[in-house]
Amino acid sequence: MGTAVLASGEGTILEAILGASIDVVVVATDRPCRAVAIAADAGTEAITLDRHDFGGFGTSFDRQGFTDALVAELEARRVDLVSMAGFGTVLADSFFDAFGGRVLNTHPSLLPAFRGWHAVRDALEAGATTTGCTVHLATEQLDDGPILRQARVQIQPDDDEARLHERIKAVERQLYPDTIRAVLEALSRGEEPASIAPSVPEASR
Repeated sequence: MGTAVLASGEGTILEAILGASIDVVVVATDRPCRAVAIAADAGTEAITLDRHDFGGFGTSFDRQGFTDALVAELEARRVDLVSMAGFGTVLADSFFDAFGGRVLNTHPSLLPAFRGWHAVRDALEAGATTTGCTVHLATEQLDDGPILRQARVQIQPDDDEARLHERIKAVERQLYPDTIRAVLEALSRGEEPASIAPSVPEASR
């Protein structure tokens, strides 16, 4: 059972996934980035579907064309699971039609709290004392879908956004690979990813 990893940046989550000996069939990026080099160093195939070839990052971006191209690449490799790892492109609904129930995402909050791009900042501004990270099944709706695993992170009085986010990432780099492995094991038994019971461990400092 193999997974595809979608990435856009430094690839630290990808490093954690590869370091956990998960069978990554292909790494797909939407721009040239460090994740491509990480895949190469691990002997894993990497493909780049550069957004500039689909209209770039503005209003001219061909989201459907990009999505169709990505789906074709992943289907050609017969991946069992898609794991988003800091992927910066919102995909068209047809992506979730193609891989419905088999797309994972990780988010730096305890969903459903603090959805969106600024979850860490929002938690601090709200005066929360605890936040964390969530691995969930991704759907067409942003930061929605069944929750598979969560881990709590205590917010310290002197935390700023960068410090807190780094502590969340440290937890995420363990939680996400563990969840991917559990989902692949479920798939190998003929079960769906959503069958994995949610769990929320004690808060990490």
